[in-house]
Amino acid sequence: MHMERVCRYFRNVFFLMMAMLMVACGKKNDPTPPDSVQVLKPVAVAKSNSMKIYVHYMPWFETPQTSADGKWGIHWCMATCNPDVTDTSGRRQIASWFYPLIGPYASSDRDVIEYHLLLMKYAGVDGILFDWYGSNELYDYPAILKNTESVIPFTAKVGLSFAIVYEDRTIKSAAEANPDIDGISLAQQDMDYIQRNYFIASNYLRIDNQPLLMLFGPEYFHSSTQWKEIWDVFQQNPLFLVLNGKYAEVGSVASGEYLWVDAGSVVDKYARLKTFSHWMAGSYPGFKDYYKEGGWGNGLGFTYEYNDGRTFQSLLEKAVENGSKYVQLITWNDFGEGTMIEPTLEFGFTFLERLQEFTGVAYTRNELQLIYRLFVLRKKMATNAEAQKQLNQAFYYLVALRVDEARHIIESLEEGN
Repeated sequence: MHMERVCRYFRNVFFLMMAMLMVACGKKNDPTPPDSVQVLKPVAVAKSNSMKIYVHYMPWFETPQTSADGKWGIHWCMATCNPDVTDTSGRRQIASWFYPLIGPYASSDRDVIEYHLLLMKYAGVDGILFDWYGSNELYDYPAILKNTESVIPFTAKVGLSFAIVYEDRTIKSAAEANPDIDGISLAQQDMDYIQRNYFIASNYLRIDNQPLLMLFGPEYFHSSTQWKEIWDVFQQNPLFLVLNGKYAEVGSVASGEYLWVDAGSVVDKYARLKTFSHWMAGSYPGFKDYYKEGGWGNGLGFTYEYNDGRTFQSLLEKAVENGSKYVQLITWNDFGEGTMIEPTLEFGFTFLERLQEFTGVAYTRNELQLIYRLFVLRKKMATNAEAQKQLNQAFYYLVALRVDEARHIIESLEEGN
């Protein structure tokens, strides 16, 4: 009996040790419980084209659910349109000749941000250039700031860099509203805000170890003396690029210029750009502004046809021909000027497919459509917490380029509805 008790004791100890070992192994090999989301780090998309691709992004769109006054934002309305008016197909009346595939949206909507940034990633975009209206409390500028800072955290999650395109016209607006204002001090506050809040980010875009800062202008400060004074706030001077043809109005604080869409000759622009130590090429899909129809003046007086994506493609090729290291896509979503490359009812994924061909990624329309389907499910199943958790996992799979696993989740949810 004594021997039997001893054997039973050692047998129990053995099974207890085995159970503890299995639990420990399970913890080691299964870091994510089945009922939670596995957060994955972004994996860079392989591209056969080494040119860096940056996209100009407008974070200024509002819906009644997000705006301070409960109305549609001015960039969907201008002065003549009311998005609450719909046609028989459900299409809203917006201030654009073109209609976003997902309909008019709020720039702070995290589902929209996810959709936009994943599309960029799978088209070969390297980073976002935010159109930035400063940090002062005027007009819709605070909303634009809030929207920008809703998007920025997602850039790191998805694996994109970002930089700021400063609009000094906001200082002009502030000075017109209050003639006693010190414009230089206000611009210095903006520059200090940029360096304290953005330059410190690990994924802020740097060129030659300097943070990139771009200027849409100048529109208000037109002398090098003014810009040198504004620059006094910087602890490290940024690499500063200004609008094509504007270098003389800024002077030595600028490193060069970047190409933008206007009525001027692209050939002449490149001849000028290449005289600078740093410069950035540009490509746009076409141009057709809505300003006259929208009651915002008489329009800019020129148009460029879209030609089924060939205009966009030819301008990308011109960037290569001229030896540019970087190209700015003009734009992701300026619907008012018709320069959007984001998917629309009129063009579908055309511009992003052209971009995929140019960047040499391994992805096609199939992946772009999958990302769109993810967005559709986000909205369709907005109140389903379990489905949202699965879609969160699909998002991280796409961030990590695990497309088949993301597709499996998306298809499973589609089949269940």
